[in-house]
Amino acid sequence: MVINPQIYKVKGLQYIICSADTSDADELSHLRVQLDGETENLDREPGEGYMDKLSFEKLIQRDEESKRNLFLVAVVHNKIVGFSRCQGNELKRFVHKVEFGVCVAKECWGYGIGKELLQQSILWADSAGMKKMTLNVIETNKKAIDLYTKFGFEVEGVLKNDRLLSDGKFYSTVVMGRFNE
Repeated sequence: MVINPQIYKVKGLQYIICSADTSDADELSHLRVQLDGETENLDREPGEGYMDKLSFEKLIQRDEESKRNLFLVAVVHNKIVGFSRCQGNELKRFVHKVEFGVCVAKECWGYGIGKELLQQSILWADSAGMKKMTLNVIETNKKAIDLYTKFGFEVEGVLKNDRLLSDGKFYSTVVMGRFNE
C-alpha cells in the first residue's frame, strides 16, 4: 500500500514521511546495517539478516502491491533517516492483523519521527480495516513502551529472558497489541 507524503517540522527540523519506493532500496540496505549498530533495542546485530538492494526492491514492490502491508520512510534533507513497516498475513485466521516495527537513526531521535511513523501506520491500519496491530519491544525501551501505550497499545505478554545483549545479560521482550473495534 502507498500513502501520500506528509511534511513535519519539529524543533527546527523538517522531515517527510512517505511510502518507500524501489529507488530507496540501496539506501535502505545501508541504513538498516547502520541502525542495527546504533542501539540494542532492535533484534539484529549489525550485518545480521543482511538485505541487499535487490532484496529491498522486492520487499518494497511486494508491499506496494499488498493491501495488508505498508512500508514508510522518514526523509531529512533527501536522506532516509528511519523507516517503519506493517506486515500483514495472508492466512485467513490472521488476516485481521498487522505487525509493526520501526527504527530511526540515533542522530534524529527526539524529533517525533518514530511517533509520526507510528501514527501514520495506525491511520493506515484503521482505514484498511485491520482489527489489530502488534509489536515487540525490549523491556528497557521505556520511551517506546510509553509512546505505544499513549497510542492505545496494551501489554499482552512478556517473553522472559528473550534476548541476550552485549552485557551478557538476558532481557525480556514486551508483546503489545492495539485493537480497532
